[in-house]
Amino acid sequence: MGKRKLIQWLSLGLCNGEVRNFETGSLSRSPLKNLCVPGLNCYSCPGALAACPVGALQNALCEGRIPFFVTGVLLLFAVLLGRGVCGFLCPFGLIQELLYKIPAPKMRKNIHTQKLTKLKYAVLVVLVMGLPGTFFFIQGYGEPFFCKLLCPAGTLEAGLPLTLANAALRDRIGGLFFWKLTLLIAVLALSVGVFRPFCRFLCPLGALYGFFNRYALGGIHLDERRCTHCGTCTRTCTMDTRRVNDRECIRCGACRKVCPAGAIRVHGPQQLFFRLQKGQKCARSSP
Repeated sequence: MGKRKLIQWLSLGLCNGEVRNFETGSLSRSPLKNLCVPGLNCYSCPGALAACPVGALQNALCEGRIPFFVTGVLLLFAVLLGRGVCGFLCPFGLIQELLYKIPAPKMRKNIHTQKLTKLKYAVLVVLVMGLPGTFFFIQGYGEPFFCKLLCPAGTLEAGLPLTLANAALRDRIGGLFFWKLTLLIAVLALSVGVFRPFCRFLCPLGALYGFFNRYALGGIHLDERRCTHCGTCTRTCTMDTRRVNDRECIRCGACRKVCPAGAIRVHGPQQLFFRLQKGQKCARSSP
């Protein structure tokens, strides 16, 4: 198992540590629920130890509060890692990557998929921020439209486990649940042939963190003096990058491995992960 995958599994376990609740169908009452994890992980997941930043942001807007704390947490992770959060710390991103390993025809990025990446910015502006605040001003309370209508992570991590284990919840299943379930099945099925489709086209966290990719302390750096402009890095990238470290880059480091000129390096907080991996490889190769 590669180092990035190990970190992803650890993040999944740390975000959903109260596994006993999956059997009882009850919500986690972790005292850390007032804090936010960096990636997309449903607050209502039985094992969730902390809150999802998108859900926390929407709850504040629905109540007409200015989300100072949640905004501060998001900005902190954005400034430190940018979309490195997507590549290393997001549980739902890991699930999509595992499904992509299933042998099946794969769709590579193209001009059409690159255009579709703009959808997630509309999701961020309209569903996450715009409609909840607008409805609050109109009727005195808002609704978490992204969590309610779109988020497949909530259905997978909370909706399904809770309804399977809790008979009372099963009796109240309605049309909204089946809409969310259909959407989840579509995303999971698409993940077999398309690399991280939800992250690329619909995730508002990816949209937000992407704005900080160029300025984040940790990330990917291209040495223009060594670059031969062969295009190997962007051709082999499974995300919709047009250049190294643009807003679609999740800092997975794949471009660094294939660069024939050694022009790509990792800097900042993520450098520790890659140095550790390199050190272990050297140790295994030594006599």
